[in-house]
Amino acid sequence: MSNEWLDTLVVARREATSRIVVLDLAGPDGTELPEFAPGAHVDVLVDGSGGLVDGSDGLVRQYSLCGPPHERTRYRLAVLAETASRGGSLSMHRLREGDRLRISPPRNRFGVSATARRHLLLAGGIGVTPLLAMAHALEAAGAEYELHYCARSRAEAAFLDELEHHPRVRLHFDDGPDAQRFAVATAIGRPDPDTAIYVCGPGGFMDFVISSALAAGWGADAIHKERFAPTESAEAHKAGGTFTVRLAKSGGEYEVKEGDSVLDVLLAHGVDAPYSCQQGICGECIVRVLAGEPDHRDDILTDRERADGMFTTCSSRALSPTLELDL
Repeated sequence: MSNEWLDTLVVARREATSRIVVLDLAGPDGTELPEFAPGAHVDVLVDGSGGLVDGSDGLVRQYSLCGPPHERTRYRLAVLAETASRGGSLSMHRLREGDRLRISPPRNRFGVSATARRHLLLAGGIGVTPLLAMAHALEAAGAEYELHYCARSRAEAAFLDELEHHPRVRLHFDDGPDAQRFAVATAIGRPDPDTAIYVCGPGGFMDFVISSALAAGWGADAIHKERFAPTESAEAHKAGGTFTVRLAKSGGEYEVKEGDSVLDVLLAHGVDAPYSCQQGICGECIVRVLAGEPDHRDDILTDRERADGMFTTCSSRALSPTLELDL
């Protein structure tokens, strides 16, 4: 986990909906915050009971930055209250102006394609947060884009004040008239090598969009995604037979048993391995496999990255008796 943390203050707070709070964070004494690229998120420190912590020994939760990326004086987060979550969202909803919040520098594996000429942003619910930052950046660059924002109802949609009358935004509500319902085939159109698709939201929404795009002939490389929750449980990530993980740089060899992740074992033996979410969705723990056959169980790596040897230590295992890592 990163040992670099930034102290910020909550300088504005508003209820965007009955379940979504929007928080503006600023550096102490007005200091500039690190630059970030659209699609980035920050880690936030909370403790195991859902309270906020000042030290570096708390649990880590990730929240997307949804404000304009060129804004260096404040970060904006939008947090959905999830009663079934691990405690982070409810803690964030308890924040008030003047409260201190410790965050990481921005991280990003969900950036805007540098080669696409046209960009289709498809958001489900709170998944609009990273896509909103992308829309800000694309608008500032004069790029061609379209944002489709799907929500159950107007009452559950945040940021309507800035999105409702925007010519590049299409709003889709489950309880609205049929004419404005989300039709994925119409939204994505025919495959286009100059167009990139970005999708974020609940798992069911993302699976529907991605499977529809693939079935329509879109290539996997054209589809960019970010999940807020893993598709498999932590128990499923850790299920499987025993294998050995070998570290190429240090020469260490460690046994990974069923019920343990590679990351669990590395940390237990004092290895300085990178990590953050521990769910296979943020990409912070990615290392390269030098030998052996991985059993990929993450929700972030592309097929190309897997073929290139990338591996998530927090959620993936081995199909071979030994897995050698570039650590």
